Amino acid sequence: MRRLANCLAASAALFAAFILVQPAHAAGYPERPVKIVVPFAAGGPTDVMARLVAQRLSDKLGKQFFVEDLPGAGGNLGTVNVARAAPDGYTILFASSSYVVNPSLYKNCPYDPYKDFEPVILAAVTPNIVIVNPSVKADTMKELIDLIKANPNKFTNASPGLGTTPDLAADLFKATYKLDFASAPYKGGGPVAQAVLANEVQMSFVAMTPTTGFIKAGKLRALAVTTKKRSTALPEVPTMAEAGISGQESETMQGVFVPKGTPKEIVQKLHDEIAALVADPAMKAKMAPLGFEPEGGSTAEFAAYIKAEVEKWHKVIADAKIPQIQ
Repeated sequence: MRRLANCLAASAALFAAFILVQPAHAAGYPERPVKIVVPFAAGGPTDVMARLVAQRLSDKLGKQFFVEDLPGAGGNLGTVNVARAAPDGYTILFASSSYVVNPSLYKNCPYDPYKDFEPVILAAVTPNIVIVNPSVKADTMKELIDLIKANPNKFTNASPGLGTTPDLAADLFKATYKLDFASAPYKGGGPVAQAVLANEVQMSFVAMTPTTGFIKAGKLRALAVTTKKRSTALPEVPTMAEAGISGQESETMQGVFVPKGTPKEIVQKLHDEIAALVADPAMKAKMAPLGFEPEGGSTAEFAAYIKAEVEKWHKVIADAKIPQIQ
């Protein structure tokens, strides 16, 4: 009995020590550099937003937060890289809406949006925008529709990646108006903006961020944004509904995730720090000209947003009869 009592006492002491160590470890986070993985090419909206957040977190928390771009497979490559990382808070995923689309778009999506990750926060959303090269003789969405119908198979849409909401928005637009145009995949919004600028392709549905400077300089023409309200970055550009195009709303999320099993204290600390910085007027001033609309909210609200978006895009893919990617 004495031996049993001693064993129980030792076990209790060990358990108590374990409990005490956990919060202390989380309280000291971060103790070394933190990697933020962006599953798209540099220069796109998610990369730009991630770098804004990384710089502010580095300044505030005293350790480097650095961005690593891992483009490929419509965002799956970088996303899976984080899913397989240690759940210790030192590898973070900064994801776009491909995160909620790919589980329905890919026949064998390599990650589960619910089981593989802990949602941290919806940092911002980016309106998707329809742009054309200035040589295209269309100033409105209806003029673009008429032009494509009059020239079947002569237009190409630049896609920022299979499974992104701009890519699906283009598919939905094509199916709704029975249009005949091709799609050319690129590795993110930055390369897309350059492709339309160079007239490699005539048009694109793309997240707004990499296009705003070119639009303001008159090097690209914006026809409409796909959100329900106009963007503060380009208030002169009408919404799709204002342009007479209904049922085409979409946005690109800028969401933060960590691998499943990351300590709750670390998840909460990341949430609180990012929520504070996107609410900061100085940060908002940097975000607005780039087309970012700051969000925030709780981790529970972000989880609900993810569920709603997964279901929404599953329906879009099914209704538009978009074939799954093998």
